[in-house]
Amino acid sequence: MAITAAMVKDLREMTGAGMMDCKKALTQTDGNMDEAVEYLRKNGQAKAEKKASRIAAEGVCRVITKDNRTAAVVEVNSETDFVAKNEKFQSYVEAVAEQVLASDALDVDAFMEEPWKADAAKSVKDALVEQIAVIGENLKIRRFEKVTAENGMTVTYLHGGGRIGVIVAADTDVCNDAVKEALTNLAMQVAALSPKYVSKDEIPADYIEHEKEILKEQIKNDPKESQKPEKVIEGMINGRINKELKEICLVDQVYVKAEDGKQTVAQYLAQVAKENGANISLTKFVRFETGEGLEKKNEDFAAEVAAQMAGN
Repeated sequence: MAITAAMVKDLREMTGAGMMDCKKALTQTDGNMDEAVEYLRKNGQAKAEKKASRIAAEGVCRVITKDNRTAAVVEVNSETDFVAKNEKFQSYVEAVAEQVLASDALDVDAFMEEPWKADAAKSVKDALVEQIAVIGENLKIRRFEKVTAENGMTVTYLHGGGRIGVIVAADTDVCNDAVKEALTNLAMQVAALSPKYVSKDEIPADYIEHEKEILKEQIKNDPKESQKPEKVIEGMINGRINKELKEICLVDQVYVKAEDGKQTVAQYLAQVAKENGANISLTKFVRFETGEGLEKKNEDFAAEVAAQMAGN
């Protein structure tokens, strides 16, 4: 049976699979649409294995909350930004986020073996393999984190359509809209300024010692600064360390919406707490940025399309 462009188009719309994959499926099944859909599904595992070596460094983050107490953030990667913006892919990532929120898994390996929430006959891994077959790119559930505020609330913030996902958790005896708005403002600050810790109390002692050693070497290699008295050098080091810690600790950062340009996050929270008769204490934040730390390949989209059309 002759395979027409219209048939390929219809199969693509039904499955979301790639053009050449659809053409091959229809050829193998003599144009039978139902059998072609089944063919694409059955070949999902082979497709996944073939694509697994390809770099998945694009994608999106998604955040989800339940009852203002529990929140989850997940990063799912794709090979291209084009797929990351695809509605089918984004719907899949939403489903993964819902799975994380309901899950007790502590790592990705355990998570992948769980029954898929949308179809318990499949595992999370099986559902991922199906998506790889349908979308036609290597996909990867890279990481997730679930946060529960036992004595307060969690808020989430998504920036840039999913480029950055943030959770902020706080202990608070008042959980009204004003407190929620304040914590959401801080989630936006986490997205923008990327602190490493909530407060100085969380910073490991060896981190501070390491930074001090670097500063000592910098001063030692500076012709002018190295000639200063030891006591002065020690004061310079402590001053520079304190300045750095204010930049990497959320509560010590200048609040980005501060009217005077000086109010710290800690002072802003104290103000909100006083205005609402509340006791508020930040306990945790999580910040995921899509593709963070991953190597990205150089795309030559025109060459890739030409290779597909040539049957490669």
